[in-house]
Amino acid sequence: MKLRVGGKEKKLTFGPYPEVTLAKARERMFETREQLRRGEDPTKPPNPVLLITFEQAARRWLSLQAEGWKPKYLAEVTGRIESDLLPQLGELQLDSVTPRDLVNVLEEVQMRGAIEVAHRLRGYASNIYDMAIVLDWVQTNPAASIAKALKPVRKRKYPALLRIQDCRQLIRLVDVRPGQPVVKLASRLLALTAVRPGNIRWAQRDEFEGIGTSEPLWRIPASKMKLELSEAEDASFEFVVPLSKQAVEVLEVAIELSGQRKYLFASTRQSHQPISDSALSSCYSNIPEYSGRHVPHGWRSSFSTIMNQLAADESRQGEREIIDLMLAHRPVGVEPTYNRAAYMPQRRRIAQAWGDLLCVDLAPPRQLLHGLRKRQPTR
Repeated sequence: MKLRVGGKEKKLTFGPYPEVTLAKARERMFETREQLRRGEDPTKPPNPVLLITFEQAARRWLSLQAEGWKPKYLAEVTGRIESDLLPQLGELQLDSVTPRDLVNVLEEVQMRGAIEVAHRLRGYASNIYDMAIVLDWVQTNPAASIAKALKPVRKRKYPALLRIQDCRQLIRLVDVRPGQPVVKLASRLLALTAVRPGNIRWAQRDEFEGIGTSEPLWRIPASKMKLELSEAEDASFEFVVPLSKQAVEVLEVAIELSGQRKYLFASTRQSHQPISDSALSSCYSNIPEYSGRHVPHGWRSSFSTIMNQLAADESRQGEREIIDLMLAHRPVGVEPTYNRAAYMPQRRRIAQAWGDLLCVDLAPPRQLLHGLRKRQPTR
């Protein structure tokens, strides 16, 4: 087809016959005339396609999140993407990934029992494509509608003992079974304070104050709490835990055992690191009578259920809200700073009542060190 562009004569070839039929050539002719009317040059090749791989898009999305996420959470999400998405999708062109491709990857994750992780990965992929659409890298989001092709996530329920007799018996069995004294002490303090297991693992001695007084406290820094980054960087969002007499007894022995280590409950293999995630879990799962019935996080449910039932039996109105505060649950419509010292006398009374209930006929914490001293070689 001969044509003029900018006063210059040019020739445009549509393709060889019979691959390009007469009808197709005529259709291309009309399209070319329309381009000329728009002032375009039909002889110029189209703009080159921007070749973006899935990995490049994923890295760009992660870099954008870095400003608003805690470093620990950023590392966690990056690790999941690198482990589960990039090996199969990383080198694919972003616009060539299909919903089936994503489902195939996520089904492998589900096969190892990580159903919740599969849904989180789908969410990450969907966010990556949403970003890519805004940047004009792709036109569609293949991850947007595949959630229905995944197994549903069951609401997580942490196994927990809900009778005080069982709680005491579990602690007794932990005390007498072979194991590291540091793990047994961590387990006892976790039960007494009902904090999240991570707060116990990363506890440092300078977070505790008033030991030896009538008002001992554990001030957990905001950076260690389950908060948004903006809140975690604000010291006013620290969480205050009143300590019972029994908790103080455990704390004193733990401080003595930790020596000069950074963490109160330090790993026996790497003294500069805290005990592992699995240390407390294994402590309970290795007891046949309670395996599968209780996990470290379950102490929060044990405390809440037993103390709420006790408050109901004794007709103490309004105590449920205070117990929620003691678990660091954020009251609806109330700023988290409200948690710092609100209802502290009542919280201290409840903490002591819980300690008294839990520690009936339990061995003193110092006794947990006896086995350690027997195993130490003489010099």
